[in-house]
Amino acid sequence: MRASRADRQGGISLVGLIVTLAVLGVLALLAMQVLPTYTEYRSINAAVAKAKTAGTPQEIRAAFDRSAEVNYITSIAGRDLTIERVNGETEVSFAYDKKIHLAGPASLLLEYSGSTAKGGPTTAKAD
Repeated sequence: MRASRADRQGGISLVGLIVTLAVLGVLALLAMQVLPTYTEYRSINAAVAKAKTAGTPQEIRAAFDRSAEVNYITSIAGRDLTIERVNGETEVSFAYDKKIHLAGPASLLLEYSGSTAKGGPTTAKAD
């Protein structure tokens, strides 16, 4: 006699639970390493937007360095900013890479860039 649907047990097996927990653990570990870099990127965007109002390129770089010191920004410094005059407006942009070691020879490379231009990030050029 065949068992009806109500008689069958449903759920996840022990092996399925272990695999699911392992995958979730790896994703959580990866998220814990990526989240601080994204938080720093957001701080850099805010510091660049604030520094843009400082005036000359030297003042913009100095204002960014002051904000970087307060906000614990270590990935870039004022000297890494690209400052240009476009259509009479000062535009500040930046780009940097963050490498996260995963295991053995494997690593994750995150490429961050930003700009105060209305069009968004531009390719950073060396001054």
